[in-house]
Amino acid sequence: MKRIVAALSVAAALIAVAMPAEARVRNQPAQPDFVVDDGPSLSNFFSNFGNGGGNGASPIPRQTVGFQSNYAPGTIVVNTAERRLYLVQPGGSALRYGIGVGRDGFRWGGVHRVTAKKEWPSWTPPAQMLRRRPDLPRHMEGGPDNPLGARAIYLGSTLYRIHGSNEPETIGQAVSSGCFRMTNEDVTDLYNRVAVGATVIVKN
Repeated sequence: MKRIVAALSVAAALIAVAMPAEARVRNQPAQPDFVVDDGPSLSNFFSNFGNGGGNGASPIPRQTVGFQSNYAPGTIVVNTAERRLYLVQPGGSALRYGIGVGRDGFRWGGVHRVTAKKEWPSWTPPAQMLRRRPDLPRHMEGGPDNPLGARAIYLGSTLYRIHGSNEPETIGQAVSSGCFRMTNEDVTDLYNRVAVGATVIVKN
């Protein structure tokens, strides 16, 4: 029996060596296309002043971090698993924000562009959401009680947005129907920095 096991092990090793190089590469885990360095730095030390002191502040403070990638400055990178959003800056850095993401079954990925930006947006729940939650209003005007919060950044032709929230305790949680929520303070900061047409990369 030991001889059979040993022979099978040798055969498996020979097959692995004989595999074409591209097949062996395919079986390796994909390499990340960006690397974050959030170690101590002077920019990190000062980046959080004025962020986190008041009511409604994010439980995940906004930070400037090292960000090595091939993405152009102005690109938004959403890391759903990490529950963080990065706005790529010049010089190998990014602004990192805490976000709330879609709950199980509502997370997604892809590449889109910012197609519109709105201050204090109104909200019309889509039909799919109304089927799940018939108790929701059919339309809400913008304002402090609106679930979209102070700002909304619209993503391509999708139903999804990066938007504010009056529930800062949900930042860092998986509670939405696919949108990315931020505190009103953070989404206003992002809104003021992002241009219509900017690339948005969602990594699920």
